[in-house]
Amino acid sequence: MFEVIDEVRRVAAMQDHALRVKAAVELMGDLQAAVVETSRMRKESIAWLRDHGHSMADVAKLMGVSRARVAQLKDAGPPPERAFLGTEHVQVLVPMRPGERDYVALEDSSTGQKLLALAHQLQLEGDLGYIPTTGEIDLNHDDLIVVCGPKTSPVTAEALARDPRLSFETLPDGRWALIERDSGTVHTSPSDDPDDPAPTDIAYLGRLPRPDGQGTFLLIAGIHAVGSLGVAHFLAENMADVYKQAGTKPFSTVITADYEPGAKTITSSRALSGILLHEAP
Repeated sequence: MFEVIDEVRRVAAMQDHALRVKAAVELMGDLQAAVVETSRMRKESIAWLRDHGHSMADVAKLMGVSRARVAQLKDAGPPPERAFLGTEHVQVLVPMRPGERDYVALEDSSTGQKLLALAHQLQLEGDLGYIPTTGEIDLNHDDLIVVCGPKTSPVTAEALARDPRLSFETLPDGRWALIERDSGTVHTSPSDDPDDPAPTDIAYLGRLPRPDGQGTFLLIAGIHAVGSLGVAHFLAENMADVYKQAGTKPFSTVITADYEPGAKTITSSRALSGILLHEAP
C-alpha cells in the first residue's frame, strides 16, 4: 500500500506536465491491471474457502464485510484460471518457417490467434510475436507463451531437455515422439503411422522454469504444427480443470487432437497423459 501511495506522490510532484500526464497514464494502467488481478485472487480465495467448509458468514467475517457483500463479490472479477496464462499482458510467440521468403504456417498463426482470443476472454491483454528462423528466443519474460518445438529452436530443445517427466525424442525410424520418463510410455503422432496414417496429431503442453530462475513460461510444441493448434483447442475447453490440477506450478502433459485433413481445423482434443507435476505436491 505504501509503495502505491509513494508512486502516486512521485507522479503528483512532477512539475513538467508533459512528463506527468505520461506518467499518470502509465500508473493508471498499472493500477487498473492490479485491481483486475486482485479481484481474480479474491474470487479464487472465496471459492476455495467455501469449498473447504467455510460458511458465507465465516468468509464475511474474514473479509470484514457483510454476507450480502460476499454474495456480490464471489462472482466479481475474472475466473481463477486466468492466472494460468498470465497476470497482465500475455505475449504469444510463434515460429517463422524458412523459405524463399520466411513465413508463418497457417496452423501456427491460428494457434497464436486462438490463444490471444482466450486471453482476451479472460480479461488479459496480449500480442503476437514471431520467432526467427534461427530459433533464438528470450525466455526471460513474464506472461510468455512459446509455440515452438525442439526441431525449430535450440532454445526450446534445451528447455525441454530439463523436463523431468516428459522427453521429446527422435525414434530410430525417424519419427518424433513424446516419452513419459517414469513409465516409458511412448506417444507418437497417428499421422506418422507408416501403415495406417490418421488425421490426428499429438503435442507437448507444459510450464517450464525460465533460464534466469525468476519465473516460468508456457511451452506448446506439436509433433506437427497442427498439434499445437490442438493444444489451443484443448485449453479453450479445459483450462479451468488444468488450472485446478497444476495451478501455476511447473508441469507437463501430452495432448492429442483430431483434425480435418484439408482445412487442418481441429474437431476434438483430449489429454493422453495426466497432468505430470514436476515437483511433489
